[in-house]
Amino acid sequence: MALDVSSSADARKMVSLLGDSVFIYKIGMQLYTAEGPAIVRDLVESGRQVFLDLKYHDIPSTVGAAVREAAELGVSLLTVHAAGGDKMLRAAVEARGNGNRRHGTSADNRRLEILAVTVLTSMDESDLNQIGVPGAVTDQVVRLTSLALDAGCQGVVSSAREAKTLRDKFGHEFLIVSPGVRPRGADHGDQARVVTPGEAVALGASHIVVGRPITGATDPARAAKEIRQEIASALTS
Repeated sequence: MALDVSSSADARKMVSLLGDSVFIYKIGMQLYTAEGPAIVRDLVESGRQVFLDLKYHDIPSTVGAAVREAAELGVSLLTVHAAGGDKMLRAAVEARGNGNRRHGTSADNRRLEILAVTVLTSMDESDLNQIGVPGAVTDQVVRLTSLALDAGCQGVVSSAREAKTLRDKFGHEFLIVSPGVRPRGADHGDQARVVTPGEAVALGASHIVVGRPITGATDPARAAKEIRQEIASALTS
């Protein structure tokens, strides 16, 4: 669940409304910029898992230092950009530590998992070509996934549209976290490569990220439960 809100009060209200309908809460740039690490600590100390989606992309030493701080916070998942290259990715993996956290939570022995962002789900081939990356989106996603897995990352972030290709090529022993997921009939917003929750799981995503279809719903908890039911049906079939 993407907590794309602007205050800790709004975040806490949404978490309270959703209850046990959501497994992991994603904190991105908006909420982290507004509230900083305090909101992360609050969620972790309440027993929730946190996916810190800050998409680090900098020199290896800077990214390594930031990853160490995220590990200390008790974060479960953290994003870095695969385009940062092998040295940066390896620095991130090395900095994730051995699972010893300074906070007394159930996350103490859960090691931080590094996810490498491949191609943003708001981008299509024309966008890639515009920034000097020729060829198909899938080719770039495969190229960056190979780089990330070779560097030791535990998974990647990609559209579920590329998930089947990634599973066929690299197997099932890594995470594929897929944003750009919308229930059938929902507004796509600024997403370009969109799938439904059931399609994402059927194609090979291990996790899906959903934000506005839940936060903008009249009954967010019901919206989240309906998405879970769709996932369960996809897994069954």
